Amino acid sequence: MKLKRNKSAYAQAGVDITAADKTKDLIKELVRPTFGPEVLTDTGHFGAFYKLRKYDDPVLVSSADGVGTKLKIAALMDKHDTVGMDLVNHCVNDILCCGASPLFMLDYIALGKLVPHKVAAIVGGLAQACKEVNCSLIGGETAEMPGMYRAADYDLAGFIVGVVERSKVIKGDKIAEGDVIVGLPSSGLHTNGYSLVRKVFGTDRDALTLKVFYPELGMTLGEALLQPHRCYYNDLKPYLERIHGLAHITGGGFIGNIPRILPAGVSVKINRSSWQAPALFDLIQSRGAIKDAEMFRVFNMGIGMVVICDRGAADEIMAASAGACLIGNVVKANGSERVIIN
Repeated sequence: MKLKRNKSAYAQAGVDITAADKTKDLIKELVRPTFGPEVLTDTGHFGAFYKLRKYDDPVLVSSADGVGTKLKIAALMDKHDTVGMDLVNHCVNDILCCGASPLFMLDYIALGKLVPHKVAAIVGGLAQACKEVNCSLIGGETAEMPGMYRAADYDLAGFIVGVVERSKVIKGDKIAEGDVIVGLPSSGLHTNGYSLVRKVFGTDRDALTLKVFYPELGMTLGEALLQPHRCYYNDLKPYLERIHGLAHITGGGFIGNIPRILPAGVSVKINRSSWQAPALFDLIQSRGAIKDAEMFRVFNMGIGMVVICDRGAADEIMAASAGACLIGNVVKANGSERVIIN
């Protein structure tokens, strides 16, 4: 293929360096307000510097995650300001399960075509969520990759580092028979189960299905599916020293996540009637003719975080966190079943 003389060769290959420079300028203004005094470099250096302070025996806790095919819904809705919130909140919740407070986060955005205002919307969501938990959005990478992604498509991943004093790490080893289980409500699907939802509603074949208003949801399907992943850090931070175990209900649902924190010899009993799953889950289940067991393996079913503690701590958490309720208890293990849902 012969290249045009009046246009850069790289642009003709699908990579727009001018757009990348504009995007970097927009990003700088969005991320700087997330910096605390611990951040020692401005954006643009080859690495980001962060000074750890005020800890006696610190343990760094890290995690990486993505938003999954919820991004397909964002693309079809042309709404990109919430997926960054999803990413930050998911990562913060993951390290929270270890008792850690977030320090800083990095992001990776890969696109088929770099559109500065789209990237700015994504990063704006990242920055907003970071500010809400005093986490610095310290660095990242934006990659235009024509041929790898279609023009409207993109992927988003995040990498977080937090810290906890070694003596305050939450590993689940204190969980014991007689502990109670508190469920904190989700804001919707969070970031899991979207491949199944897209198939059930046929959103890839007909994007107009996302514009349908459902009275039981009080909004369109697309609006319900783009509700941001809830962050539980500020709700639970005051009680971390009294919590025996935390399970973020993400991919794998109740069945896949709660056993990750249970010590040997115990199981949990979940009382299904102790909370009402939001209407979105009922809609998905009825439309897809999905069995209860699979719903609890794929979705959070309206409970985004599970807290295991004694009854005194549970009462305080429920009083302080809207919608939190007792959903079960820890029992002596009987066989190999770790999560029993009645």
